[in-house]
Amino acid sequence: MSVRFATPASSAYRHQLLIRHILEGSIAAAAEQEIVYRGEHRQSYTDLLERVNRLASMLKTLGVRPGETVAVMDWDSHRYLEAYFAVPMMGAVLQTVNVRLSTEQVVYCLCSSTASVLLFHRDFAPLLDAILPQLPGIRCRVLIADGEEFCKDGTEGEYEELLSASHVRFDFPEFDENALATTFHTTGTTGNPKAVSFSHRQLVLHALSLTATLASQPDGQGFRRGDIYMPLTPMFHVHAWGMPYVATMAGAKQVYPGRYEPELLLKLKRDEKVNFSHCVPTVLQMLLGAATVAGHKSIGPWTLLIGGSALSSSLQETAGTFGINVLAGYGMSETAPTICIARHDRNAADDRGAALRRAGMPIPLVQTMIVDPDMNPLPADGRSEGELVLRAPWLTQSYEGDVAASEGLWRGGWLHTQDLAVIDQNGAVAIRDRLKDVIKTGGEWVSSTQVEDLIMLHPDVAEAAVIAIPDMKWGERPFAFVVPIASAAASLTADLLRNHLVAFVEKGLLNRIAIPGNIAIVENLPRTSVGKIDKKNLRTQFEASDASKA
Repeated sequence: MSVRFATPASSAYRHQLLIRHILEGSIAAAAEQEIVYRGEHRQSYTDLLERVNRLASMLKTLGVRPGETVAVMDWDSHRYLEAYFAVPMMGAVLQTVNVRLSTEQVVYCLCSSTASVLLFHRDFAPLLDAILPQLPGIRCRVLIADGEEFCKDGTEGEYEELLSASHVRFDFPEFDENALATTFHTTGTTGNPKAVSFSHRQLVLHALSLTATLASQPDGQGFRRGDIYMPLTPMFHVHAWGMPYVATMAGAKQVYPGRYEPELLLKLKRDEKVNFSHCVPTVLQMLLGAATVAGHKSIGPWTLLIGGSALSSSLQETAGTFGINVLAGYGMSETAPTICIARHDRNAADDRGAALRRAGMPIPLVQTMIVDPDMNPLPADGRSEGELVLRAPWLTQSYEGDVAASEGLWRGGWLHTQDLAVIDQNGAVAIRDRLKDVIKTGGEWVSSTQVEDLIMLHPDVAEAAVIAIPDMKWGERPFAFVVPIASAAASLTADLLRNHLVAFVEKGLLNRIAIPGNIAIVENLPRTSVGKIDKKNLRTQFEASDASKA
């Protein structure tokens, strides 16, 4: 028996899932809602729609046609939001350039994406002047002066000037929802960044699922129409976790901070009454440090969705003392990114803090499974550990130009996360570690993230990272890098930390073999371009140290 289809009327509208419908659908209900940039620029949603039309008109005048790539190098701004819509709505592809990558990687990303037009903030003019000879595909550049005088030589003009001279109406075309909307590059620590891409259909479905999830979260753990949103994850990184599309769909007030400056972020939070943001743990630590220096007792209410790295209990508790409610989410560049969001219901029997630190519950339309190395499914019993594999409508379908890596990503028809996880009987996901960071010592598996979390429970510890190092007797041993809080920089020692961990062994919470044989007290930890701790760099540091030769 074959499946059946309805017979449409000859004039029935074949509605495609296009990004334009996110914006157009929010105007009627939120026409005068505010979008704020650094407290200096304010516009309504009606203004946003007009500026999106003008931007598309400007890009068409510059010769941009459907299928071409338009790259953006800017800080978090209303202009970036305009590009999120205008570029894909006209059928072109938006390339969000990670401005924190190395010069060589920026060149690689711009060439790999075949970008032909570049919108760039004046802060990046020196970089572009240096690399332009390596970018033969860039035929047009538009300067974003951001309200200051700046030399426009060699560009097509300044963003605001060109925008104001462009037509106020653009006839956005209808096209297949599977057309590409965005592309960007992952921030892996080995080799060149990998290109991922997403279609209109994928981004609309991601926005719908994320909107539904956040709206149904318990109070203080979600995002609703009346909330005020400010991103603390760069807009060049995985669509700022998809939240600008969600906030626009909801018709919510949006606040864009430009370049991240701790004092300005706290001021915008206070003045604009921001109550929902998202960030990596490093940014949260930066905010808490700035709040402490400024003498703030509380900077809440503020719900922060944390991702990128594990949320430690100590950071969660410290944030709580400032009135910040933090909860974890889980995703990757390859997943657009949101896959899971933590939650804790008021009457639930499990520990609230622990529930909000785990990766959480899969959002609608996401399938999760844990498997062994041979792709055999493992039970969802909260104990069995395996690689987390995924299916969802918005997962990138390949790494453009890298067939081998693409096949590895999708081995067996599931997207491989390379994260070690457990799934409990209710479907909740808890990430144990990155597969490459799990330590096998004396025949036992040790989770680096568990050891890090326990180290960070020491009151004198600000940050910790644990890696595996080779060992003749045990195969591998944990090696810990620890950053003390400022007041304990001279007093925190490796012996104090080992004694701290022994207490958890005696309570049955840690295997004795997991106590690091080496603990290095350091001033800071290296980070990737999106704020994650760079463990590859730490391994390199160890190999170059005297400890590796001992």
